Amino acid sequence: MFITWTLIQSALELGIIYGIIALALFLTYSMLNVCDLSTDGCYTMGAAAGAVVALAGHPFLALFAAMAAGVLSGLVNAFLQTKMKVESMLAGIIVNTGLYTVNICIMGKSNLNMNTTTTVFSMMKELLKGTALESYSKMIVALIFLVIIAVLLALFLGTRLGLSIRATGNNIAMVKSSSINPDMTTTVGLCMGGAMTALAGCLLGEYQKSVDVNMGTGMVTVALASLIIGETIFGRRTIKVRILGVILGSCLYRVIVAIALRFNLPASALKLVSAVIVGIAISIPAIKEILALQKTKRAAMLRHKALYKQQKGGR
Repeated sequence: MFITWTLIQSALELGIIYGIIALALFLTYSMLNVCDLSTDGCYTMGAAAGAVVALAGHPFLALFAAMAAGVLSGLVNAFLQTKMKVESMLAGIIVNTGLYTVNICIMGKSNLNMNTTTTVFSMMKELLKGTALESYSKMIVALIFLVIIAVLLALFLGTRLGLSIRATGNNIAMVKSSSINPDMTTTVGLCMGGAMTALAGCLLGEYQKSVDVNMGTGMVTVALASLIIGETIFGRRTIKVRILGVILGSCLYRVIVAIALRFNLPASALKLVSAVIVGIAISIPAIKEILALQKTKRAAMLRHKALYKQQKGGR
């Protein structure tokens, strides 16, 4: 069978985990208006830090260790942008490059194997053993973390600090005139985004029971695709709706990739498929505008012809 429920389930599990990264990009890119290109390295850093702690026998503590590592990544990124006045894109590239070496130092080598390690996923599977939900244990764990992050993010963006971050992304000059420190809001936003990205990396590391130093390559593309797909479908509405759109966009993206790879494409084609999906998603608003313009032109031509026939018939 071309498409099976097992395929869809696996894609949804990954989409839910990647949804956390998409929410991190939603905070930094859509709300704070900062182009954070440190996502790839920060994601791997969270996976590396979490794997080391999990291998020591602390799967839950690994999640907090990963988030702490993500906060440190965000702090360095924010320091370069706010204090050193480095452009956000360049600062992200610098941090991402430096994290490659940092990640190898954390792991002690280029990859770690956790096949015999207890993880939050294996613990949930053991808890649900013998029940009808056992086969959905991984999805349940991923959903729990995604729902917690999504709810906390929605609540945070409604607080005074959250509104300040949104204002910084909309109009930094107005924020300065309102006695709000944009350096502080930028730092908080980047640290939160880093923590969320690193948490997703840790969860995926425990999900697949292996961590590789190159596992984060192209992750910013995945998050961007999820973000754009979600905003294309739901548009720019309320914060809660946009957060839901980002999550659904992430799941839809993974399902599309899973189906695309069923066409006997090699694994190396995954990045090309991702790039094509991103390109199409980015082009959808422009395509809609072109179609709307063509529709308007066609309606104007029909009105003109009708008026011409009316005038001609009245002579």
